[in-house]
Amino acid sequence: MHFELKEDEKWVVIHFEGEGIILPEELRTISPPDLVKLKLSHKGVVLSGRGPVWLYSFLTHFYHPAAFIATFDTHLNKAVVTSSHVSGFSEGDILEL
Repeated sequence: MHFELKEDEKWVVIHFEGEGIILPEELRTISPPDLVKLKLSHKGVVLSGRGPVWLYSFLTHFYHPAAFIATFDTHLNKAVVTSSHVSGFSEGDILEL
């Protein structure tokens, strides 16, 4: 699995891509960018990529230290905040990327 990080003023977009079908046991070996180590956890994170629900669940837990978490919705062409620890961003907020 390959991860790309694109930093914005208030959030970081984490786009992921895999080759073929990802299997559940691959969760033990993937290494998403660590926002704490990169000193970016004060920002929100926007998850973007095609993957199963359990992969999104794993990444949401991994990025729990972030200010907020949003997922990119291809139908809206925007991101939706799903979890927040800060004022100014609430669940259900829409982010224009």
